[in-house]
Amino acid sequence: MTTVELIYDRDCPNVTQTRENLLRALNRAGHALRWREWDRADINAPNYVRACGSPTILVNRQDVADVSAADAACCRIYTNDQGMKQGIPPVSLIVSALGKQTKTGIGKNAVSLLPAVGTVLMPKLVCPVCWPAYTAILSAMGIGFINYTPFLMPLTTAFLFIVLVSLAWKAKARGGYNPLILGVLAATLILIGKYQFNSDAAAYTGIFLLVGTSLWNAWPRRNSSAPCPACVTDGEPGTVERLKGGTS
Repeated sequence: MTTVELIYDRDCPNVTQTRENLLRALNRAGHALRWREWDRADINAPNYVRACGSPTILVNRQDVADVSAADAACCRIYTNDQGMKQGIPPVSLIVSALGKQTKTGIGKNAVSLLPAVGTVLMPKLVCPVCWPAYTAILSAMGIGFINYTPFLMPLTTAFLFIVLVSLAWKAKARGGYNPLILGVLAATLILIGKYQFNSDAAAYTGIFLLVGTSLWNAWPRRNSSAPCPACVTDGEPGTVERLKGGTS
Protein backbone atom coordinates (compact mmCIF):
# COMPACT_ATOMS: atom_id res chain seq x y z
CA MET A 1 0.00 0.00 0.00
CA THR A 2 1.34 3.42 -0.95
CA THR A 3 1.81 5.81 1.96
CA VAL A 4 1.78 9.54 1.30
CA GLU A 5 2.94 12.14 3.81
CA LEU A 6 2.86 15.94 3.80
CA ILE A 7 5.43 17.65 6.03
CA TYR A 8 5.13 21.36 6.75
CA ASP A 9 5.84 24.29 9.05
CA ARG A 10 2.76 25.88 10.54
CA ASP A 11 3.70 29.35 9.30
CA CYS A 12 4.64 28.20 5.78
CA PRO A 13 2.63 30.17 3.17
CA ASN A 14 2.82 27.34 0.61
CA VAL A 15 1.01 24.63 2.58
CA THR A 16 -2.54 25.31 1.37
CA GLN A 17 -1.60 25.21 -2.32
CA THR A 18 0.55 22.14 -1.72
CA ARG A 19 -2.48 20.34 -0.25
CA GLU A 20 -4.52 21.24 -3.31
CA ASN A 21 -1.78 19.98 -5.66
CA LEU A 22 -1.45 16.78 -3.65
CA LEU A 23 -5.20 16.19 -3.88
CA ARG A 24 -5.17 16.79 -7.63
CA ALA A 25 -2.20 14.44 -8.07
CA LEU A 26 -3.79 11.63 -6.06
CA ASN A 27 -7.01 12.00 -8.03
CA ARG A 28 -5.14 12.03 -11.37
CA ALA A 29 -3.05 8.98 -10.42
CA GLY A 30 -6.11 7.03 -9.28
CA HIS A 31 -4.97 6.70 -5.66
CA ALA A 32 -7.16 6.94 -2.57
CA LEU A 33 -7.53 10.56 -1.45
CA ARG A 34 -5.76 9.95 1.82
CA TRP A 35 -2.47 11.07 3.25
CA ARG A 36 -0.76 11.83 6.55
CA GLU A 37 0.33 15.29 7.63
CA TRP A 38 3.17 16.15 9.97
CA ASP A 39 3.83 19.51 11.62
CA ARG A 40 7.62 19.63 12.00
CA ALA A 41 7.22 21.35 15.38
CA ASP A 42 4.99 18.57 16.74
CA ILE A 43 6.70 16.73 19.58
CA ASN A 44 5.14 13.47 18.31
CA ALA A 45 6.69 13.86 14.85
CA PRO A 46 9.37 11.24 14.05
CA ASN A 47 12.97 12.26 13.43
CA TYR A 48 12.82 11.89 9.65
CA VAL A 49 10.05 14.52 9.58
CA ARG A 50 12.18 17.14 11.35
CA ALA A 51 14.95 16.59 8.79
CA CYS A 52 12.69 17.71 5.94
CA GLY A 53 11.84 21.21 4.79
CA SER A 54 8.44 22.80 4.27
CA PRO A 55 6.49 21.79 2.33
CA THR A 56 7.72 18.25 1.63
CA ILE A 57 5.72 15.36 0.18
CA LEU A 58 6.94 11.81 0.73
CA VAL A 59 5.68 8.76 -1.16
CA ASN A 60 6.67 5.60 0.71
CA ARG A 61 9.27 7.73 2.55
CA GLN A 62 10.77 8.92 -0.76
CA ASP A 63 10.81 12.64 -1.51
CA VAL A 64 8.80 13.43 -4.65
CA ALA A 65 11.65 15.69 -5.81
CA ASP A 66 14.13 12.82 -5.29
CA VAL A 67 16.39 14.73 -2.91
CA SER A 68 17.91 13.64 0.38
CA ALA A 69 16.82 15.02 3.74
CA ALA A 70 20.10 16.92 4.04
CA ASP A 71 19.19 18.89 0.92
CA ALA A 72 15.61 19.55 2.03
CA ALA A 73 15.91 20.83 5.62
CA CYS A 74 14.80 24.39 4.81
CA CYS A 75 12.08 26.18 2.86
CA ARG A 76 11.62 24.01 -0.21
CA ILE A 77 12.09 25.24 -3.75
CA TYR A 78 10.69 23.25 -6.69
CA THR A 79 10.84 23.66 -10.46
CA ASN A 80 7.46 23.78 -12.18
CA ASP A 81 6.57 22.52 -15.66
CA GLN A 82 7.64 25.83 -17.19
CA GLY A 83 11.10 25.65 -15.61
CA MET A 84 10.36 28.36 -13.04
CA LYS A 85 11.26 28.13 -9.35
CA GLN A 86 8.47 28.04 -6.79
CA GLY A 87 7.83 26.92 -3.24
CA ILE A 88 5.08 24.46 -4.16
CA PRO A 89 5.60 20.95 -5.61
CA PRO A 90 3.85 20.82 -9.03
CA VAL A 91 1.11 18.29 -9.66
CA SER A 92 3.13 16.57 -12.39
CA LEU A 93 6.03 15.94 -10.00
CA ILE A 94 3.76 14.29 -7.43
CA VAL A 95 2.00 12.20 -10.09
CA SER A 96 5.38 11.02 -11.38
CA ALA A 97 6.45 9.94 -7.88
CA LEU A 98 3.17 8.07 -7.37
CA GLY A 99 3.63 6.38 -10.75
CA LYS A 100 7.14 5.17 -9.86
CA GLN A 101 5.81 3.48 -6.74
CA THR A 102 3.01 1.82 -8.73
CA LYS A 103 5.51 0.43 -11.27
CA THR A 104 7.64 -0.89 -8.42
CA GLY A 105 4.61 -2.68 -6.99
CA ILE A 106 3.83 -4.26 -10.35
CA GLY A 107 7.46 -5.37 -10.70
CA LYS A 108 7.45 -7.08 -7.32
CA ASN A 109 4.22 -8.82 -8.22
CA ALA A 110 5.71 -10.05 -11.47
CA VAL A 111 8.81 -11.40 -9.70
CA SER A 112 6.64 -13.59 -7.47
CA LEU A 113 5.09 -15.08 -10.61
CA LEU A 114 8.33 -16.14 -12.28
CA PRO A 115 9.12 -19.28 -10.21
CA ALA A 116 5.54 -20.56 -10.52
CA VAL A 117 5.41 -19.99 -14.26
CA GLY A 118 8.87 -21.52 -14.68
CA THR A 119 7.94 -24.77 -12.97
CA VAL A 120 4.72 -25.03 -14.98
CA LEU A 121 6.64 -24.65 -18.24
CA MET A 122 9.19 -27.33 -17.33
CA PRO A 123 8.48 -30.58 -19.20
CA LYS A 124 7.80 -33.79 -17.31
CA LEU A 125 10.24 -36.60 -18.08
CA VAL A 126 7.57 -39.17 -18.86
CA CYS A 127 9.05 -40.28 -22.17
CA PRO A 128 11.97 -42.77 -21.75
CA VAL A 129 13.06 -42.05 -25.32
CA CYS A 130 13.80 -38.44 -24.31
CA TRP A 131 16.00 -39.35 -21.34
CA PRO A 132 19.19 -39.97 -23.38
CA ALA A 133 18.81 -36.52 -24.92
CA TYR A 134 18.48 -34.87 -21.50
CA THR A 135 21.42 -36.92 -20.20
CA ALA A 136 23.65 -35.89 -23.14
CA ILE A 137 22.81 -32.21 -22.78
CA LEU A 138 23.37 -32.14 -19.02
CA SER A 139 26.55 -34.21 -19.26
CA ALA A 140 27.95 -31.75 -21.82
CA MET A 141 27.31 -29.02 -19.23
CA GLY A 142 29.03 -31.05 -16.53
CA ILE A 143 25.79 -31.78 -14.70
CA GLY A 144 24.67 -35.27 -13.80
CA PHE A 145 21.26 -36.33 -15.06
CA ILE A 146 18.47 -35.97 -12.50
CA ASN A 147 14.85 -36.91 -12.99
CA TYR A 148 13.22 -33.84 -11.51
CA THR A 149 9.64 -34.90 -12.41
CA PRO A 150 8.64 -36.03 -8.88
CA PHE A 151 9.50 -32.57 -7.55
CA LEU A 152 7.58 -30.54 -10.12
CA MET A 153 4.12 -30.68 -8.57
CA PRO A 154 5.26 -29.88 -4.99
CA LEU A 155 7.40 -27.00 -6.27
CA THR A 156 4.63 -25.65 -8.49
CA THR A 157 2.15 -25.86 -5.61
CA ALA A 158 4.53 -24.04 -3.28
CA PHE A 159 5.24 -21.26 -5.77
CA LEU A 160 1.56 -20.86 -6.62
CA PHE A 161 0.83 -20.57 -2.91
CA ILE A 162 3.35 -17.72 -2.67
CA VAL A 163 1.62 -15.95 -5.56
CA LEU A 164 -1.78 -16.34 -3.88
CA VAL A 165 -0.39 -14.97 -0.62
CA SER A 166 0.87 -11.90 -2.50
CA LEU A 167 -2.61 -11.45 -3.99
CA ALA A 168 -4.22 -11.73 -0.55
CA TRP A 169 -1.75 -9.38 1.18
CA LYS A 170 -3.55 -6.05 1.79
CA ALA A 171 -6.03 -6.94 -0.95
CA LYS A 172 -8.61 -4.39 0.22
CA ALA A 173 -6.13 -1.56 -0.38
CA ARG A 174 -5.63 -2.59 -4.02
CA GLY A 175 -8.08 -4.41 -6.29
CA GLY A 176 -10.14 -6.04 -3.52
CA TYR A 177 -10.60 -9.80 -3.20
CA ASN A 178 -11.77 -10.46 -6.76
CA PRO A 179 -8.17 -10.86 -8.06
CA LEU A 180 -7.52 -13.38 -5.28
CA ILE A 181 -10.59 -15.42 -6.24
CA LEU A 182 -9.54 -15.44 -9.90
CA GLY A 183 -6.00 -16.32 -8.83
CA VAL A 184 -7.25 -19.37 -6.92
CA LEU A 185 -9.18 -20.49 -10.00
CA ALA A 186 -6.11 -19.97 -12.21
CA ALA A 187 -3.86 -21.92 -9.82
CA THR A 188 -6.38 -24.76 -9.65
CA LEU A 189 -6.57 -24.85 -13.44
CA ILE A 190 -2.77 -25.01 -13.67
CA LEU A 191 -2.42 -27.86 -11.18
CA ILE A 192 -5.29 -29.97 -12.52
CA GLY A 193 -4.52 -29.23 -16.17
CA LYS A 194 -0.81 -30.05 -16.00
CA TYR A 195 -0.63 -32.81 -13.42
CA GLN A 196 -4.06 -34.46 -13.59
CA PHE A 197 -4.96 -34.30 -17.27
CA ASN A 198 -1.51 -33.50 -18.73
CA SER A 199 -3.13 -30.71 -20.76
CA ASP A 200 -0.80 -27.98 -22.00
CA ALA A 201 -3.78 -25.92 -23.12
CA ALA A 202 -5.23 -25.88 -19.60
CA ALA A 203 -1.84 -25.08 -18.05
CA TYR A 204 -1.18 -22.20 -20.46
CA THR A 205 -4.70 -20.84 -19.92
CA GLY A 206 -4.06 -20.92 -16.17
CA ILE A 207 -0.75 -19.09 -16.62
CA PHE A 208 -2.43 -16.42 -18.76
CA LEU A 209 -5.14 -15.93 -16.14
CA LEU A 210 -2.60 -15.78 -13.31
CA VAL A 211 -0.49 -13.15 -15.06
CA GLY A 212 -3.60 -11.08 -15.83
CA THR A 213 -4.76 -11.44 -12.24
CA SER A 214 -1.44 -10.18 -10.87
CA LEU A 215 -1.53 -7.14 -13.16
CA TRP A 216 -5.13 -6.48 -12.12
CA ASN A 217 -4.17 -6.73 -8.46
CA ALA A 218 -1.22 -4.34 -8.86
CA TRP A 219 -3.13 -1.77 -10.89
CA PRO A 220 -4.02 1.34 -8.83
CA ARG A 221 -7.70 1.52 -7.98
CA ARG A 222 -9.40 4.70 -9.13
CA ASN A 223 -11.83 6.28 -6.72
CA SER A 224 -14.96 6.82 -8.82
CA SER A 225 -16.53 8.97 -6.12
CA ALA A 226 -13.53 11.29 -5.89
CA PRO A 227 -14.52 14.94 -5.59
CA CYS A 228 -13.50 17.56 -8.08
CA PRO A 229 -10.14 18.85 -6.78
CA ALA A 230 -11.01 22.41 -7.82
CA CYS A 231 -14.06 22.32 -5.54
CA VAL A 232 -12.24 21.18 -2.42
CA THR A 233 -11.30 23.77 0.16
CA ASP A 234 -8.91 23.33 3.04
CA GLY A 235 -11.62 23.69 5.65
CA GLU A 236 -14.13 21.33 4.08
CA PRO A 237 -14.63 18.47 6.55
CA GLY A 238 -14.73 14.86 5.47
CA THR A 239 -13.46 15.38 1.92
CA VAL A 240 -9.96 14.08 2.57
CA GLU A 241 -8.85 12.20 5.65
CA ARG A 242 -5.79 13.95 7.02
CA LEU A 243 -3.80 12.80 10.02
CA LYS A 244 -1.85 15.60 11.67
CA GLY A 245 1.00 14.55 13.90
CA GLY A 246 -0.05 11.52 15.92
CA THR A 247 -3.78 12.30 15.91
CA SER A 248 -6.54 11.73 13.40
